[in-house]
Amino acid sequence: MIALTGLKKSVVAMAHLPPLPGSPLYDRAGGMARIQDLICRDIEALQEGGVDAIMFGNEGDRPYLLKSTPESLAAMAVCVAQILPTLRVPFGVNYLWDPVATVALAHATGARFAREVFTGVYDSDMGLWQPDAAAALRLRANLGSETKLLFNINAEFAAPLGQRDTTAKARSVVFSSLADAICVSGPMTGETGDVSTLAAVKRAVGDVPVFANTGVNRDNITDIFRHADGVVVGTHLKRDGVTWNAVDPERVKRFMDVVAGLR
Repeated sequence: MIALTGLKKSVVAMAHLPPLPGSPLYDRAGGMARIQDLICRDIEALQEGGVDAIMFGNEGDRPYLLKSTPESLAAMAVCVAQILPTLRVPFGVNYLWDPVATVALAHATGARFAREVFTGVYDSDMGLWQPDAAAALRLRANLGSETKLLFNINAEFAAPLGQRDTTAKARSVVFSSLADAICVSGPMTGETGDVSTLAAVKRAVGDVPVFANTGVNRDNITDIFRHADGVVVGTHLKRDGVTWNAVDPERVKRFMDVVAGLR
């Protein structure tokens, strides 16, 4: 297990940032102060509920971009930096959908880990999607960063142009792209992936940690933890299970109670 939480089965909870400056849904009236207030409430609920780690993501920046903008990347860095004094658990970052920006953000904020789609070519809602793992890992090396990189190998909101199955891609990115961990996703945020695929990926990559990346909930966590080293969970912890709602403290507690029983 990589040094994310020190636990054998890790729960990484998402802190979904509201729309940032430059995004079509940005709340100009509320401004950065409103964003900070909302995310601080979510962070407190997640920590009080007992999650193992937190990952900041600019989920609200719809329609998503394949390259970061200066204003949103700067705003996200400010948000994370202002929250750092309140964090009691390890944290990571993910700037959707730019792996180079994600590595830069992770280094600037001191994140222990970062997640992105680093490899592949996709037909996506954002257009032709071709991330650059080499640029991202070279930036990490040039910065002297020790941030661990979680490779999301079956991109959400997209379909791969190639014919390789998920297991083959997982084995390949560990060999060719130096993935520290593998994330296995469903078709989009909040939707569950195939547990059999998760199991096959874990068998394929051996000691490399594998995370279930979307659609994790109280009903499927038992099956998922039979195969995965950890999970990333966001939507299930929100009020009424809606991605755009605030974190629900009771849902966090109930989920972590199940996890405690499995451990």
